[in-house]
Amino acid sequence: MDSLFFNQPIQQSDPAVADILQREAKRQIDQIELIASENIVSQAVMDALGAKITNKTVEGYVGNRFHGGAKIIDEVEQLALDRACELYGAGYANVQPHSGSQANLAVFTALLKPGDTVLSMSLAAGGHLSHGAPPNLSGKWFNVVSYGVHADTGQINYEEMEQLAKDHRPKLVIAGGSAYPRVIDFERMAKIAKSVDAVFLVDMAHIAGLVAGGAHPSPINHADIVTCTTTKTLRGPRGGVILTKDPAWKKKLNSAVFPGSQGSIHLNVIAAKAVCLGEAMRPEFKTWAHNVVDNARTLAEVLIDRGIGIMSGGTDNHLMLADVAPAGLTGDQAEKVIEHAGLTCNKNALPGDPVSIKKWRGVRLGVSAATTRGMGEAEMAKIGNLLADIWFSADGYEPDPAVIGKAQDVVAELTAAFPTYNL
Repeated sequence: MDSLFFNQPIQQSDPAVADILQREAKRQIDQIELIASENIVSQAVMDALGAKITNKTVEGYVGNRFHGGAKIIDEVEQLALDRACELYGAGYANVQPHSGSQANLAVFTALLKPGDTVLSMSLAAGGHLSHGAPPNLSGKWFNVVSYGVHADTGQINYEEMEQLAKDHRPKLVIAGGSAYPRVIDFERMAKIAKSVDAVFLVDMAHIAGLVAGGAHPSPINHADIVTCTTTKTLRGPRGGVILTKDPAWKKKLNSAVFPGSQGSIHLNVIAAKAVCLGEAMRPEFKTWAHNVVDNARTLAEVLIDRGIGIMSGGTDNHLMLADVAPAGLTGDQAEKVIEHAGLTCNKNALPGDPVSIKKWRGVRLGVSAATTRGMGEAEMAKIGNLLADIWFSADGYEPDPAVIGKAQDVVAELTAAFPTYNL
């Protein structure tokens, strides 16, 4: 093989892809990311993702692989396992799931048979696709019953949930979601699950980093099983983790991941997971996690003061759902107009919204990435006012050019003051 194959950089080997990657890197550097499921990883995490360990193929678990040459890579997976257990006080971990959805599917595979009943939060109330939404495999294979939130408070309707559990006797009860801004009463939900002999699963994908940093209550002592992602608030690669206090689940859960729902491991991602879990053990990560919560509360307060509705009246974590109807916009319009100023978010349904995505009233906002850049409450106040300025001045998908121009200047100042990678 020509030595260029092993040593030629992508800029020379494939200029078309290199150009795309460079432009995306510049976009991330020059924009302020407000998508709640996104964050900014360290150079160490990226180094692991691009490491030569990606060449290695293995199946199975540490000390029991289906391929040779696994002695060294066993060390990195074991390191990730040990760090996950130490960080969360777990007795068992599995770091092989390729995503949070894959982690949830493995739990379903381990515990349920097709047609079994699952009780989970409605997607419209802030739940997640992989918890039984109709378009997802979990919704196609299982009988899913959904609980929601109080119409007046936007917070979980625990009374409804308890009654649904009594009426339907689910085998699995799920807490957690992708767009719920409040602390969940894990203890109360665990008691509801136990009262009907159901297994209690907490999907803490969005709050995993806040839990690790001590900025949010942990579900580990209340849930039978916990799943999470290593991106979002853990600031790591895209991938999933399964945790439990009870090592007795090990055999079932391991078998459900491999060979139950996955094949060979993404070893570069396992290495990157080990890196981000190690980073989350550092004192500065705890400071960051608490800053995230403070920043989110500030952003929510500013938006409320400016006339933008916030579901549940605020937030206890890194995200919030904003109702942009007072500005005369849909969520899709609100998402599109702020991008002209270098701000990114995503449209989101609010409880009671129609099925049609174009008619959703909300956007989901998150502060993790901005906090990783070093922005604080003063910057959140500026960002909140920028959002309100743009939304209230926009006409549908058409932003006010003067308002956008001023917002672009503020965004440029903020991104310059809080830089990330060197291009």
